[in-house]
Amino acid sequence: MTSWDKSRLPSRHVSLGPERAPHRSYYYAMGMTKEEIASPLVGVVSCWNEAAPCNIALSRQAQAAKRGVKDAGAAPREFTTITVTDGIAMGHQGMKSSLVSREVIADSIELTVRGHCYDALVGLAGCDKSLPGVMMAMVRLNVPSVFMYGGSIMPGRFQGRDVTVLDVFEAVGAHAAGKMTDAELEELEMHACPGAGACGGQFTANTMACISEVIGLALPYSASAPAPDTERDRWAYESGRAVVELIRLGIRPRDIVTRKALENAARIVGATGGSTNAALHLPAIAHEAGIDFPLEEVARLMRDTPHIADLKPGGRYVALDVHRIGGVPVIIKALLEGGLLHGDCLTVTGKTLAENHRDVVFPKNQDVVRPVSDPISKIGGVVSLFGNLAPDGAIVKIAGMKNLRFEGTALCFDCEEDAFAAVEARAYKPGDVIVIRYEGPKGGPGMREMLSTTSAIYGQGMGEQVALITDGRFSGATRGFCIGHVGPEAAVGGPIALVRNGDRIVIDAEKGTIDVLISEEEMARRRAEWRPRGHDFNSGALWKYAQLVGPARYGAVTHPGAKAETHVYADI
Repeated sequence: MTSWDKSRLPSRHVSLGPERAPHRSYYYAMGMTKEEIASPLVGVVSCWNEAAPCNIALSRQAQAAKRGVKDAGAAPREFTTITVTDGIAMGHQGMKSSLVSREVIADSIELTVRGHCYDALVGLAGCDKSLPGVMMAMVRLNVPSVFMYGGSIMPGRFQGRDVTVLDVFEAVGAHAAGKMTDAELEELEMHACPGAGACGGQFTANTMACISEVIGLALPYSASAPAPDTERDRWAYESGRAVVELIRLGIRPRDIVTRKALENAARIVGATGGSTNAALHLPAIAHEAGIDFPLEEVARLMRDTPHIADLKPGGRYVALDVHRIGGVPVIIKALLEGGLLHGDCLTVTGKTLAENHRDVVFPKNQDVVRPVSDPISKIGGVVSLFGNLAPDGAIVKIAGMKNLRFEGTALCFDCEEDAFAAVEARAYKPGDVIVIRYEGPKGGPGMREMLSTTSAIYGQGMGEQVALITDGRFSGATRGFCIGHVGPEAAVGGPIALVRNGDRIVIDAEKGTIDVLISEEEMARRRAEWRPRGHDFNSGALWKYAQLVGPARYGAVTHPGAKAETHVYADI
């Protein structure tokens, strides 16, 4: 065991000196040795639970990470935090808990580390909100940290083709439309998700996993292996070893998560046709570092990056296919060679992004990822929209879309359930713009995703014939003309609250505009008549969240962030 000078490490407060004898007695009770207590205490946090397949492999990987920490000369201390898994929460009131869980994850990790004075972190996360939640905690605490994704699920097989959970959501619409039998739906649901891992397409989990590597918080190659693959255990072990080296080197998350690293993160979202939720999570991660990085700046970089990875939901391939051609480093290499990334950004290897990828060879004879010189599209797969309907902006995933302009007639609903019921009953028509409002961060509360509704529309074969806008969110699995994060949200009197059935709405993703065709005078008249609406969440965590949460444009965060700090935990 290495001899450590703990005089500047947080764990000195719980392990050094005669006055800490009671604290050390607790460690002895858990089987720790004198040498282990005298070494750095490294928190190994995972989001393991039995809520969904995204998380069930994390406990196994956490054990490997602990072995890596121990073999490198530090003492691992395992703990877990919550997750709310969107696939289970989707389409009902449970989805209100999803985005809130991101804050609870970050807060709970902060409290655990603060309370026990851990010196460093290895964090393992599996599903959508847990990835940014863990990264936010790392940047907030600013102790040496290594992030690791738990891995994606293997593709399911149905009628001779690869399928994901998105196919099941869309099958609900097909079944309702009489295009799929009961037996076919049952066969699909039983085979779409064959085991452990997060959703296989370039949905939110895999989008944030790509971000974890390019932003520098995860080891190169650690994100792409599927969850059941034992290769993940090796990367978990190496992550444990790496975090101990970061303690020795004194490298912290805010040395890594700089403005340039955040720009790299936005680039990879555009390049992969990633989830619109990244435009919510990147501003929130930036906020923890005291960096302003609002939706419009994130989306500008996404749009200005050529779309080069042909991934579902807009494309043909899944995360396993990326792994087979060399993993996320292949995408990073393509972007580096195209001059689109800041190669001088520091990473958890102690080297720069460019140094980490110097020897990566871009593979030929494959069409999963293209070079920047031969993109799927010259603009990225995610763009922002501004206009009189969204003065604070909105966002849409355009990957795989042929038509980038839509003009139609508003059909308004004040909650997702009403919209879903109308879709299920086919109480809408081609040319409608379905408006779902009072689903924003405050108004929901919780900013629900609308995958059940959008998938039902696609399952009915109407995905190209209608648009949908909301102050809520969309799943990374959503496709089509679906605009989310409309701000200001309805609950605070944003223009989306003032739209009425029959209003004409024009959406132009090429120009980046979204407007309702009514006069300023009419808008002012409606605003004068508008009254705030209540909701039924008047106690508990959702009430608390509604009191604190800020606009989606800035990440829907709930605290002042690093700009307001007078001290950082790592320096206690």
